[in-house]
Amino acid sequence: MTAYPPQPWNLVADAHVSVWRVPAREVHPGALSVAGYTCVFTAWIAYREPGQLSYHELLAAVPVRGRRTTCTITQIWVDSVVSRDGGRELWAIPKDLAALQFTDRTYTAATGDDWIATAAFTPRPGSPLALPTRFDVLQDHDGTPVRTPVAAKIRPRLAAADWSVNARGPLGYLAGRRPFLSLALPGAQLRFGA
Repeated sequence: MTAYPPQPWNLVADAHVSVWRVPAREVHPGALSVAGYTCVFTAWIAYREPGQLSYHELLAAVPVRGRRTTCTITQIWVDSVVSRDGGRELWAIPKDLAALQFTDRTYTAATGDDWIATAAFTPRPGSPLALPTRFDVLQDHDGTPVRTPVAAKIRPRLAAADWSVNARGPLGYLAGRRPFLSLALPGAQLRFGA
């Protein structure tokens, strides 16, 4: 196992997020839903200096019941062994390794088995405002809930997103769908963990 920093992790990230409306039964049994549908949040994230770690990530998460805004990460891939091991050991986040390629506005993710998804984002004009936010990540570790607090300062901007998802892959439930909202979050500051 590779050594990873103790929590909390103080990170700086450039993120691109899309929000999808999906039948809850296709995603996660504990997802909060309205009329049988839940929101799936997907994010391409490039962690960079001056944060503690630098790596790339693709994740999917759903809202779940909690004391405040809470989500469960259902799928997540990183290109860093340190991040994978730390995420699993500290917070029970099911990180797997993948080949992640990020350019200025395009993103691809693949494993040794097959491709997962690609996306291209175009930020909309606008002046982002810095917004502080707090939420919890709730994961299951052998039947025991693991709740992790996250504090963030984000500067969201509306964006257009063009996704292609492998229907046979782990995000196949998003194939053929379009997100109803996409955002660019440049220079996000995160404090992950207690």
